[in-house]
Amino acid sequence: MLEINSQIRIADTELQWTFVRSGGPGGQNVNKVASKAVVRWNLAASPSVPEDVKARMRMQQRNRITTEGDLIITSQRYRDQERNKQDCLEKFRDIILQAFITPKPRKPSKPSHASRERRLQVKRRRSQVKKTRGRVPEE
Repeated sequence: MLEINSQIRIADTELQWTFVRSGGPGGQNVNKVASKAVVRWNLAASPSVPEDVKARMRMQQRNRITTEGDLIITSQRYRDQERNKQDCLEKFRDIILQAFITPKPRKPSKPSHASRERRLQVKRRRSQVKKTRGRVPEE
C-alpha cells in the first residue's frame, strides 16, 4: 500500500512494474542487468484518487499519460533496481501531491485611479505634440 497523504492510498495491485536495461554508460554490467524501473498506473480506472485530482493530473502530465489512460513513470538514475523503484515511487508521490493542490482562482485586477490618470495625461500630451505639427499658416 502506497500512502500519498492522509486521504490518498494506492494499492500495490494497481501498479504494474517492469524492469528493462538502462541506457547510457555503465560498463559491462549495463548489458546484463535490467536496472531501469518502469511503473504503469491506470489513472482512469483507479478508485483511489478523486476525480478532480485525476483531471488536474491529466492536464499537468499530458506527456506521461498514454491514450489508454496509463501514467508511465521511469527511473534509471541509479545502478540498482531497488533504488530506481524507490525513485519511481517518489516521482509518483510528487506528481499526485502536485495535482492534489487546487489552484487559486484568478481575480481580475483593475487599474488604479492614479495609473488611469497617468495614461490620460500621456494621451493629452501626445495629442498636443501632434496638433503643433503641420504647416505654418502664411500671412
